[in-house]
Amino acid sequence: MRVMELTDWTPDALLPKEKTRPKCSPDGVLIQMQAASLNYRDTVVVRRGYGRLTGSLPLIPVSDGAGVIIETGDIVTDLKPGDLVTPFFFQDWPSGPYSSSVSASALGGMRPGVMQEFMALPARLVAKTPKHFNAIQASTLPCAALTAWNAIVASGDVKKDDTVVVQGTGGVSLFALQFARMRQAKVILLSSDERKLEIGRQHGADHLINYRQNPDWSQIVREITSGVGASHIVEVGGAETLDQSLRSVAGGGTISLIGVLSGLKPALNLGPVVTQNIRLQGITVGSHAMHREMVQAIEEQEMEPVIDKHIFGFEEVGEAIANFGRRSHIGKVCIDFSR
Repeated sequence: MRVMELTDWTPDALLPKEKTRPKCSPDGVLIQMQAASLNYRDTVVVRRGYGRLTGSLPLIPVSDGAGVIIETGDIVTDLKPGDLVTPFFFQDWPSGPYSSSVSASALGGMRPGVMQEFMALPARLVAKTPKHFNAIQASTLPCAALTAWNAIVASGDVKKDDTVVVQGTGGVSLFALQFARMRQAKVILLSSDERKLEIGRQHGADHLINYRQNPDWSQIVREITSGVGASHIVEVGGAETLDQSLRSVAGGGTISLIGVLSGLKPALNLGPVVTQNIRLQGITVGSHAMHREMVQAIEEQEMEPVIDKHIFGFEEVGEAIANFGRRSHIGKVCIDFSR
């Protein structure tokens, strides 16, 4: 079978290889993979950005993918050939709170990723997809969608008429926008690109802020909320945006820290965190139980992911990862294995 294998710590070293097709275990499923989607994490992995937790070479990258079951083990009863499924991002987090032991079980790092034509996994480590999804749509769920679901629903508990600030129009951010609207919250979307802001408006954003034109955007958030501040902020920027997020959030509100695109070491005034009872919540994807709850909600609402118009082919994954850092995409960057 074909795989894409990383042979050195650079996207240029992602090369097509041939490996033996895996076999289905009695409690497992054999999946013919059809699509994958990229996350910021994938750009870090190919440069060994997580140190020893990155994994070792040679490495099959990319955590998120979808495919069709072509064989089930003798004792598997809840899945069948023809089912469209996605492997869970963290293989060892079935439910309950996060623990440090979970991190080593992420696909596309210390465990082989989805850039392979066939995957054999225990049936308990994959999930059915929403019935109205195709494989490319389904491939967007395991990391980006689940991270947003955890931030907005599982940990965030966003409610009707809450105000949520979402930063940017990448995969996690647009899923957060959609889930917040699903919860009947009001959404303020930030971007430096008017074209991307318009995409956000089309997907339900109530207010749009161009943060390049308005670097002190917290003042506009305060104006929109009549001085109260936002109940919840989905923070993906990191060092350069966290201070503005702290100035924007309401007393008793939550900042879900998901990304650190602008750096790891912000200069912060921590006083408001204490005096305003602000919750700064780190979000690290989510559990299998959260994933299943998310799939059910997506199916009930017939929600569809936002996918960038440029879809890459199987052997173009290195190019896709190299381009990802330019942040020109809108929504999820996907890979079609049939191309």
